[in-house]
Amino acid sequence: MLKRTLTYTERIFDTCKQFYESKQSLYATSVVLVLVFIVCSFLSALVVSEYVNLGHYQNKFENPFFSIEIVFTLLLIIELFGLIFVLPQSVAKSVGKQFELLSLIFLRDGFKEFSHIGTDFSWEHMQDSIIPMVVYGFGAIAIFSIISITAKLQKRIKLTATEDDQEQFIRLKKLLALLLLVAFAVVGFNDLKILFTTGSYLHSFQTFYTVLIFSDIIIVLIALRYTLNYYRIFRYSAFVLATILIRVSLSADTYYNVIIGVTASLFVLTLTAAYNYFLKDIPEKKLI
Repeated sequence: MLKRTLTYTERIFDTCKQFYESKQSLYATSVVLVLVFIVCSFLSALVVSEYVNLGHYQNKFENPFFSIEIVFTLLLIIELFGLIFVLPQSVAKSVGKQFELLSLIFLRDGFKEFSHIGTDFSWEHMQDSIIPMVVYGFGAIAIFSIISITAKLQKRIKLTATEDDQEQFIRLKKLLALLLLVAFAVVGFNDLKILFTTGSYLHSFQTFYTVLIFSDIIIVLIALRYTLNYYRIFRYSAFVLATILIRVSLSADTYYNVIIGVTASLFVLTLTAAYNYFLKDIPEKKLI
C-alpha cells in the first residue's frame, strides 16, 4: 500500500516539477512579471495624477516605486516553488536554496527601503532609508558569497546502504514536498484573502519557513530509518537549526535580521567544512 502511494505521489511530483522547470513556464513567468511591473507603474502614475482612486490600495500606489516591491515579492513566491522542488534532491541543496531565498528577501527589503524615499531625493528625506538599504545589500552579498563557497565544499554522499533504500528515501521526500506544496497553497490563499479584504499583503515567508522547520525535522526522523550514524544524524539535525535561524532572522528587527541571517550561513559553512574534514578519515562502512 505504501509503495503504491509513493509511486503515485512521485508521478504527481515529477509532473509538477517538469512543468515548473519547462521553458514555457519560464517564458510565461517572465512575461507576467514584466506586465505586472508595467501595469503597477501605470497605476501609480494615475494615482499620483489623481485620475483614479484605488481605495484600500491608494496609499501604496501613491509611491511610484511600489511596483518594484510587487515584482520582487512575486519573484520570491516563484523561488519558493523552486525550494519545494529541490527538497527531494538532498538536504544540503534544500538548505542552500533556503539561503538563496533569504538573500533575495534581503534584496527585496533593500528595494522596499528605496520605495520609502518616493520622489523626494533630498538627503534629509533619504537618510533614514539609505543605511538599511546598504545593510540589506551587503547582507545579501555576504550570504550569496558564503553559500557559493559552501556549495563547492558540499559532497554528495548517499545516506542509505542500498539503491532500493535510497529510492524509497527520495520518494518519501517527494511526498513531503507535495505536502509542502499544499501548505504553500493554503498560506497563499490566506494572504490573498487578506489582501482583497484589507488591502494589506502579509508576505507570509515567516509562516512558510515555520512549516519548513517541521518538514526538516520529519526528514531527520525518516533518516533514522536508514542510518543511526552520529555524523550524518548530526549533520541533518544541524541543518534544521540553520532553518530555525533563518526563521528567526525573518522576524527580527532591521540589522539584527541581517546579522542572524549571515551568522546562519556561516554556521552551515563551518558545519560543511568540519563534516568533510572528519568524514575523510572514516571508512564508508562505518557511516551506515
